[in-house]
Amino acid sequence: MRLGIDLGGTKIEIAALAPDGAELLRRRAPTPREDYPGTLAAIAGLVEQAESDLGRRGSLGIGIPGAQSRVTGLIKNANSTWLIGRPLRHDLQTLLRREVRLANDANCFALSEACDGAAAGCEVVFGVILGTGVGGGLVVQGKVLAGANAIAGEWGHNRLPGDEAERPRCYCGRSGCVETFLSGPAMRRDHEQSCGESLQPAEIAARAEDGDTACEATLSRYEARLGRALAEVINILDPDAIVLGGGLSNLDRLYTKVPKLWVPHVFSDQIATRFLKSRHGDASGVRGAAWLWD
Repeated sequence: MRLGIDLGGTKIEIAALAPDGAELLRRRAPTPREDYPGTLAAIAGLVEQAESDLGRRGSLGIGIPGAQSRVTGLIKNANSTWLIGRPLRHDLQTLLRREVRLANDANCFALSEACDGAAAGCEVVFGVILGTGVGGGLVVQGKVLAGANAIAGEWGHNRLPGDEAERPRCYCGRSGCVETFLSGPAMRRDHEQSCGESLQPAEIAARAEDGDTACEATLSRYEARLGRALAEVINILDPDAIVLGGGLSNLDRLYTKVPKLWVPHVFSDQIATRFLKSRHGDASGVRGAAWLWD
């Protein structure tokens, strides 16, 4: 049995998978924000309760909103800032008395979709998360590629290609990052700056479908930017598939429009890369964490 944990900023989710990938159990608990000992205890409690309910012990993989430093073994680059500088893997292994595997949550998403999701059978899969932030993960031949610095797939903190009149400041300290243009809050901000109305992405999409020209213009700008950003990924990685997750993955028009918009920016006479919606949706992160033991 494989256990996976998705450690999020507001919730901690656990899933138990059978050897064939069938889900045996899935449940959630609130994340004890700004409380590192409480976060450890919450994870341990979920694991112990799941194993008690199922009557067996499992391997454990955990997806985290950051990465473990290859130099210090401590957590870095985490949106859940109370994890930064902490020996999370060591502490959990001590608490749970077993080996624990950690990976960035976007890598777990990509792994889930590469193993038994939308991109099953593909050799090179790039997973994209478009939500409150922008994340990415890379899977090659069924294995997560973390990289020499444990930052493989972090396309959200590269500069958006193309000419933009404004380059917003990013929380990472740089300006004009992909995340500042392609996250959900970025779409909302762009629309408000353009026409003075504050709308959520789903509202923008609904109004565009009903013929609202301002909302259509916002979505068109977003799609053009996403096309340029993903073209750079294709030029570097040449993946078989790009799988989209996060709240913005529910905008169905992206899957037909964006592949047409990346064409002028891809260095190839033909483009075989497929652009896919995730099969497992919100469950991909926790399932991918479990698959770290495949």
